[in-house]
Amino acid sequence: MKKLGVAVIGTGQWGKNHARVYKELPSAELIAICDVNPERAKAMANQYGVKAYSDSTQMLKDKSIEAVNVCTWSTILAKEALKALKAGKHVLVEKPMATNTQQAQKLVQTAQENGLHLTVGFLMRFIPGLQSIRQSVENKKIGELVCATAKRVSQWPERIGDVGVVKDTAIHDIDVMRFISNEDPISVYAKMGSMRTKKFEDYAHIMLTYKDGKSAFIESNWLTPYKTRSLTVTGSDAIMRLDYITQDLWIEQQTESVQPRCPFQEPLKQELQHFIDCIVDKKKPLVTGEDGVRALEVATAAMQSSAKNRAIQLRK
Repeated sequence: MKKLGVAVIGTGQWGKNHARVYKELPSAELIAICDVNPERAKAMANQYGVKAYSDSTQMLKDKSIEAVNVCTWSTILAKEALKALKAGKHVLVEKPMATNTQQAQKLVQTAQENGLHLTVGFLMRFIPGLQSIRQSVENKKIGELVCATAKRVSQWPERIGDVGVVKDTAIHDIDVMRFISNEDPISVYAKMGSMRTKKFEDYAHIMLTYKDGKSAFIESNWLTPYKTRSLTVTGSDAIMRLDYITQDLWIEQQTESVQPRCPFQEPLKQELQHFIDCIVDKKKPLVTGEDGVRALEVATAAMQSSAKNRAIQLRK
């Protein structure tokens, strides 16, 4: 079986995870690591027995590299992803994909023009329990969808340095709401602020509304002394609850409560295997570049809503 040649740009905690998973996947061959810090790049490259680069332009000249994962700081994600696309590489770019929607749309356009695969790192979609929730909503196994509530809270992450909690964590739940409802919200209202840092918002409460009356609520912060990652989906006939950390799923109905057995799977491993499969088999990814654009639009509107203290209408 031919292995897909891949490279990782960025040696932060998430970049390290991407490199580790690629070394574990039999369908991938990790060829290179790139980081602006030459020592960090070399240390990680030595760990995995691959080439080290501090300049992605040089790395992208390697024709054996067919796909690139961009795991840099958020403010340079789009720059590195665009460079890789223009070099003819398929790209998985981490969320939030870009600094603004114009940059994100440019990535989508460039990928389409060059016939390249572009996906965004919304790995929640690869958790079996969330896929079960989406199917249950779609098949109306819980009746009509009424609302969904997400809670993603924890202490301040030391790795963060260039974005606030909305584009770092809440954007996951914005995408989750799009994924399970299979539609875009028509408006967003948000309140957010900074308690422990003046540079970025460290807490946010976001409400999304939809054309048929259903709604979604997102709570995200870097203030809570313990980590919680959960989703509650309320239907007219049942309620489904998911713990993202344990991947436990509960279904509460009028007559009984059940806990289906969903095998625990590392979402990043599922995501990267899917990325490879889509490139090799030329099939549409579970997360498209347009999904990334839409999530970033909602995140941006949420920040505008808080700043203006009013609801923001979204494009249809």
